Amino acid sequence: MGTYMDVHRNMVGITADQLREAHAADLAIEKDEGVHFERAWADPESGTVYCLSHGPSADAVKRVHDRTGHSADEIHEVSLMV
Repeated sequence: MGTYMDVHRNMVGITADQLREAHAADLAIEKDEGVHFERAWADPESGTVYCLSHGPSADAVKRVHDRTGHSADEIHEVSLMV
């Protein structure tokens, strides 16, 4: 299982409720791809959203986001944490 940080852009003005709804949508289908989304963060001013997940591949993370309608602009494997 890898750890992934993904980035979504162009979400200017996202609210806490919208972020919760998007995260809940991911959680609802994450098991289909063997992924678990841990947490999501947002900067409404810049429109940037970050998600932390664990899963078998970046492609699996991408498929979940694509299916829930908020495709990631970038997905990075996190190989080193402290």
